[in-house]
Amino acid sequence: MPDTTCHMSISLDGFVAGPSQSRDHPLGVRGIELHRWHIGDERATDADAVAADWLMRPRGAYIMGRNMFGPIRGEWDEDWRGWWGDEPPYHAPVFVLTNYAHEPIAMEGGTTFHFVTDGFDAAYTQALEVAGERGVDIAGGASTVRQALDAGVIDELTLDIAPVLLGSGERIFDGSRFDFEPVEVLHSPLATHIRYRRA
Repeated sequence: MPDTTCHMSISLDGFVAGPSQSRDHPLGVRGIELHRWHIGDERATDADAVAADWLMRPRGAYIMGRNMFGPIRGEWDEDWRGWWGDEPPYHAPVFVLTNYAHEPIAMEGGTTFHFVTDGFDAAYTQALEVAGERGVDIAGGASTVRQALDAGVIDELTLDIAPVLLGSGERIFDGSRFDFEPVEVLHSPLATHIRYRRA
């Protein structure tokens, strides 16, 4: 079976998003600081470019939480189509975990958002069915990654550890298991990139 992957930027104190996520702060207050290594910082190095290639490698399907899809909570009361514009970067089916049903949203470039109301296991089963040999990626956010870790489905986990202290926000390791071993480490002034495989 093809690998299930997950690739997350994380602060030194363990947060993958800052506090107070909102329309104005999709990654939480100061959360963007975790992503400087791949978002237009002139200090980015060849190591950051390699890690960015890991991040952007095509996958057959993705799973994300509703927080990652957008800022709307509760019932769907507006025509939100994601943060990414008309052509999201996924180019594959994306399964969004939510408590509120929604019709699929087809976007340019092959991305279709499917909304799953019966939990992570159901979303993962659907993702596996369509992913083929390209496998599934757990795109985030924190709660979705925790569910994937608890389910034991992640084969390869990449962490981009930014030299940033956020103090609060969203964690992926609160109560989650960690049974991975490092297989590759790359360094830059903006992040230490560690690729882990399941032990």
